Amino acid sequence: MTQDDLKRQVAEAALKYVVEDAIVGVGSGSTVFMFIEFLSKIKNKIEGAVAASEASAERLKKHGIRVVDLNSVSELPVYVDGADEITEYLHMIKGGGGALTREKIVAAVAKTFVCICDSSKLVPVLGKFPLPLEVVPMARSHVGREMLRRKAQPVLRENFKTDNGNLILDCHGLTILDPAALEAELNNIAGVVTNGLFARRSADVLLLGSPDGVKTYKKKI
Repeated sequence: MTQDDLKRQVAEAALKYVVEDAIVGVGSGSTVFMFIEFLSKIKNKIEGAVAASEASAERLKKHGIRVVDLNSVSELPVYVDGADEITEYLHMIKGGGGALTREKIVAAVAKTFVCICDSSKLVPVLGKFPLPLEVVPMARSHVGREMLRRKAQPVLRENFKTDNGNLILDCHGLTILDPAALEAELNNIAGVVTNGLFARRSADVLLLGSPDGVKTYKKKI
């Protein structure tokens, strides 16, 4: 099976978590784009979707799915998104596509966060994938120095701005043993909008695509 086959598996499997007659939270990235295709087949059974990126919003609209502003939503039963890395504790690194801030906001509102990805994303310890930080432009150098103090190698993502108009610093060389603590610490650096660690609000369910089929992991209490 190809990686796309594995992604398609989990994208379809996520449909069973969609609540009828409700708004669905939709993340971003290639696996989520496949989920949107499957979601379009049941679009008449849902009220609409909240998108965590402009790219996803456009994709939803092209498939005839109503896009709703998060501010107009009082509750969000489920949010479906991918991950760049994830552990068995369902802590994640996200933000490879640069939508980490909006993804984190939608995840915070959702009652259930369903992560969909292929088996290559499951890791014992986070950090091999560079940790993205969304940074206010004037704070770029300050945040970079702060990350160097933490033994990371920050690299500015060139020719890229987030949907919020900010920059991304991709921080290499981290071994993240306590994701929740590091997430809180980095968010306290002046100029950091947010970082790509999703540990304080981790996924509730992981649907992992493998050659043996979709494996389901649930949050460990």
